[in-house]
Amino acid sequence: MPRIPAFANARPHSSLSVSPARRKTLAAVALAAASLAGTSASAQDSSYPNRPVTLVVSAAAGGTTDLAARMISEPLSKALGQPVVVDNRPGGSGGIAAQTVARAKPDGYTLLVQYSGFQVITPLLTKTSWDPVKDFAPVANLLSAPQVLVVRPSLPVKTLKELVAYAKANPNKLNYASSGNGSLQHVSTELLNQMAGIQITHVPYKGTGPAMTDLLGGSVDLTITTPPPLMGHIQGGKLRPLVVTSKQRLPSLKDVPSAPEAGYPDLDVSSWFAMYAPAGTPKPVIDKLAGEIERIMQTDAFRKKAEELGAEAKFMGPQQLATYQRNELARWGKVIKSADIHAE
Repeated sequence: MPRIPAFANARPHSSLSVSPARRKTLAAVALAAASLAGTSASAQDSSYPNRPVTLVVSAAAGGTTDLAARMISEPLSKALGQPVVVDNRPGGSGGIAAQTVARAKPDGYTLLVQYSGFQVITPLLTKTSWDPVKDFAPVANLLSAPQVLVVRPSLPVKTLKELVAYAKANPNKLNYASSGNGSLQHVSTELLNQMAGIQITHVPYKGTGPAMTDLLGGSVDLTITTPPPLMGHIQGGKLRPLVVTSKQRLPSLKDVPSAPEAGYPDLDVSSWFAMYAPAGTPKPVIDKLAGEIERIMQTDAFRKKAEELGAEAKFMGPQQLATYQRNELARWGKVIKSADIHAE
């Protein structure tokens, strides 16, 4: 008869039995290890940053997104005690910059400065390799800029009310320029079309520059866009502003009525330029960045620079920015579906 191994008759799991004293010792070791890991993580967060921080910008140098990043980079560098470097990654409707940051290590050293049109409108119109909500941790909003509706001076209208009346009396005669299908300029004007019950024809261009050239040349009748590229032309009398798409007037355009004053209180459209970290970035790091940014944005120097651009230093912290972005995604999703807007 073959010999049966001695362990075959042993009680199940007898080799794994642990004495009460031994169990206490193991528990104490585990607790100490967990405490050490937590202490190590906390120490790492509290030492942040100990090397340069990179702001990956979704636009080329000179645009409002780039200006927002550069406005915050210098004072933030002083506040953090480390260089804050601006890295422009334009292209792909913000996708190149977004992918770079979404795939970066979530340690607070690679951050995204993104334009709201790319963070909200683009994902609603195209299938992106990144998710605007799941892949990013909101840090802070840096600048907000309402849109300004401007017309060529030869158009016989001086108010938004007159523009709507002219459009109704001349159906499909007016056209508007945008920087491309699915741009904020596009969806903003379609929102006006829906609210006013008019039809102004869309003429898409490959960027704001070409659109402005044809508007100034009289080839198109109007556009809605942010103040920075318009200010010089408005001041020079080459474009006539009819309304600012915000609840209040802009300090830099004091004579231009707000949307409620013009009779369209829901024509509330702003471009915003915000900072994000990769999803999973530790909360203490996010909070430290947000706290320093809030202090910087409260300074007279930062507010003055924003005003000169026709923008507003409108701070939103992580939670407020997250909520605002979700609301914007829902709002513009309805406009895009109703107007049957498609990307190029």
